[in-house]
Amino acid sequence: MFEINIIWVLLVVIAVIWIGLDLIQYMSKGINQEKGEERPSPQSDTEVSVTGITKNDGPVAVTGASGYIGSRVVEDLMQQGYEVHACVRDKSNGKKIDHLLNLNGQGLEGSVQLFEADLLDPGSYDQAFSGCAGVIHAGAALGFNRETPQEVYDGCFTQNEHVVESVKKAGTVKRFVFTSSFAAVGHPREEGYVFSEKDWCGDNVEGYRGAWTEENISKNRDIAYAMAKANTEKMIYKAAEEDGSFEAVSINPLHVVGPLMTENHNQFFSWQFFIGQLLKGEDFGYINGKQLRGSTMLWNMVDVRDVARAHRLGTESPNAKNGSRYILSATDRSGEMFTWELQAKLKELFPEIENIGGEEMEEGQPKEKTYDSPRSYCSLAIEELGLSTYSIEETLKGTGDSYRTLDLL
Repeated sequence: MFEINIIWVLLVVIAVIWIGLDLIQYMSKGINQEKGEERPSPQSDTEVSVTGITKNDGPVAVTGASGYIGSRVVEDLMQQGYEVHACVRDKSNGKKIDHLLNLNGQGLEGSVQLFEADLLDPGSYDQAFSGCAGVIHAGAALGFNRETPQEVYDGCFTQNEHVVESVKKAGTVKRFVFTSSFAAVGHPREEGYVFSEKDWCGDNVEGYRGAWTEENISKNRDIAYAMAKANTEKMIYKAAEEDGSFEAVSINPLHVVGPLMTENHNQFFSWQFFIGQLLKGEDFGYINGKQLRGSTMLWNMVDVRDVARAHRLGTESPNAKNGSRYILSATDRSGEMFTWELQAKLKELFPEIENIGGEEMEEGQPKEKTYDSPRSYCSLAIEELGLSTYSIEETLKGTGDSYRTLDLL
């Protein structure tokens, strides 16, 4: 009986010691976690969870800030109270930057500071991006207006790698929004096909007269530009995924029109430029009586102010994720017009202008049939980003009025 009692006592002592050791280990683990030690990470180092930024997170840098779209991005950010780092090539060029500096005196909640940077110079964006929560890359060192297709490609793709490197160096950027193009979306389809963000320019290659492939970049300017935009998108999504500290989003505008902020925005061969030409009485595709392109097309128009707003929303929205793409095009069919329909709408909006250009007509009908493409709508941007848009009448009226104000008609 005595031996049995001793055994029970020993078992109780062992149990107490075992429980005590567990309790000590548990308390020690809790203390270490409070100190930030041995706490398991909820996600791997290569994963990033971003809900979007606000003006309280830090400045937003804008490349190409003096351009047609970039200037409106700066203005929109300032209207929402952001501190903006506006990147320009030459701070001493008053004709290109004065309209940006003037925004500081317009009573907007935010502010703008200019930084000199050049896409051709690696590291030149490091200072501008330092401390920024967001970067909106609306700039292009060598756009479509280059001598060779290869220069077009290099200008739209190769130099963008410099921007991405500066984003990674900053270490504070949460959202990177890239101004891509509908050119990265569109590809040969039947008339009336409605393009969406799931489409890429390399799709349906066999049906295209020139084949949108890497091999043909050096042979065709249209292919070079489209492939550059598409490949840049894929490059920035991959870079963001591998880096893990930021997300990349693309905006894919179609025919961007709307009010100009400065006469420098009347860029030759741009869509707003051709609206100005129509208001001067030139048929579409003609400049000083000389035809430089076909006079028939389907205009699928979006307001430059809506494009700017979509860029900001791309940095803010929790619905946008790494790899998100947003087509910026017509809100509905009212923003899609053949050239003769656009002419009629401009005559309605500007009845005092006697001669407004259009396209060649015969017996009240277009002389040549226009291919019914591209059809596309900015439905996803409205749904996911919460984008509100101007009516086509407001857009065209604002465009024409700005040409008058700037004495460009």
